[in-house]
Amino acid sequence: MSRASDQAYARIRAHLLSGAMVAGKQLTEDQLAQISGVSRTPVREAVRRLEDELLLVRSDTKRLFVADWSRDDIEEMFVLRQMLEGHAAERAASRLSREQIAALEAVNRDLTAAVQQASPDVARFLESNRAFHEVIIDAAHSPRLAQLLARLVEAPVVLRTARTYTREDLLQSARDHDELIAAFAARDPDWARAVMGSHLRRAFHTFARAVGPAAQSDGVGEP
Repeated sequence: MSRASDQAYARIRAHLLSGAMVAGKQLTEDQLAQISGVSRTPVREAVRRLEDELLLVRSDTKRLFVADWSRDDIEEMFVLRQMLEGHAAERAASRLSREQIAALEAVNRDLTAAVQQASPDVARFLESNRAFHEVIIDAAHSPRLAQLLARLVEAPVVLRTARTYTREDLLQSARDHDELIAAFAARDPDWARAVMGSHLRRAFHTFARAVGPAAQSDGVGEP
């Protein structure tokens, strides 16, 4: 990938994850070129990567849209995450170095600080949360697992509901991370898998509560 393509990918992805684009909105290469500040050729390369991550989708007529998932789609994504990240946590429990555990502690301190501000810094929370899970996935030492999870980690929650979470929801995530760190420090793979499973299941129910009954019946509403 070229540097321009990497720039386009990073800027478009950040724009999508910020919630600035409504789910289902049609996009053009010209619009994305303006957002990313590069020409259309690297934008095309970036778009292919974002399609792989399910952040962008194409219609049968090849038109490009911001991804729009049904509640059933998202629940399935959470179930898959629970399976895969539970396995990653189990593998990581016996492989994480002291330095990596220290990195998890530092990232979770930053995540907690973001939540405890007068107005929670959700963007900072999301970045710290991603970094936390990436350390675990890296420590699992499974390229296949990392590739599978790349499409699932952020998409279900970030575009739709992260900005509707309460401070308590966000703090609960930090507490779950603390328990994961304790499981890793104890080198207990069963504990790590169990905590990761409950952490992700709790995240799904927070999501379901945030979107509300009407959205669950008719499709997911916007934050």
